[in-house]
Amino acid sequence: MTRKALGRGLSALIPDSIDRGRSASGDYFLCPIEKIKPYKKQPRQYFDDQKLNELVASIKEQGLVQPLVVRAGKNDTFILVVGERRWRAAQKAGLKDVPVVIRNVNEREAFELALVENLHRADLDPIEEALGYARLMDEHEYTQEHLATRIGRDRTTIANTIRLLKLPDRTQQAVRSGAMSPGHARALLALDKAPLIDRAARQVVDRGLSVRQTEAMVKALKRPPSADSTPSSPNVKNLQERLARTLKTRVRLVASDKNRGRIEINYASLDELDRLLEILLK
Repeated sequence: MTRKALGRGLSALIPDSIDRGRSASGDYFLCPIEKIKPYKKQPRQYFDDQKLNELVASIKEQGLVQPLVVRAGKNDTFILVVGERRWRAAQKAGLKDVPVVIRNVNEREAFELALVENLHRADLDPIEEALGYARLMDEHEYTQEHLATRIGRDRTTIANTIRLLKLPDRTQQAVRSGAMSPGHARALLALDKAPLIDRAARQVVDRGLSVRQTEAMVKALKRPPSADSTPSSPNVKNLQERLARTLKTRVRLVASDKNRGRIEINYASLDELDRLLEILLK
């Protein structure tokens, strides 16, 4: 039997209103908040304090309008599946009881529901999203195509997001914080080596480079040394010497034909590259 994609119709899990006490089917009611335990494998790891406090203020004024989704735990407790931010805010607001919807789901389904809910609310940073995709693929042997169907996402989007996990930790943190977009980060992946990616990422953030500028920088860094001959014109040699004095490194002007060519700038270390980039990207 084909299972319904979770990426659509999530609202069908949550009724519009809830009364105190169990419903006739026993699946939704007002639950003492101390009986609800957090989901340890929640895909979302970061909760913005300012936004959380705004929700606390709203709950104090209006109450918790949208119920939490839980599953049965041990000893008459419930495990939170969907709505951890609301649960945290309800605790800070001092609520004793909160509306819940009980769903009979297994561990995999619980994680999928939590991931989809966060995706639809745009609550995950790109790295959290990538980790969620990777976990479902690793633990449940999903292909990218299967995962795309299950959560209502395009396969290419999933593939591009998972690629972010190849970034070194420092650059991942820049993506998490929003200092750099996933587009910038994917461009930097072409550099392959972690130290070079981190140095280039710092330049992207410090200089406020666009994605296109980042791609151009990466292309320049990856260009192999030229085997072409350097023109012997005295004017060209003079220009090379002037550039070398300004940049304090070896510079070559390489002709491709009569009217075209390129400038090659040597660097001996990542520190020197950092210095050169600071000059060139002013």
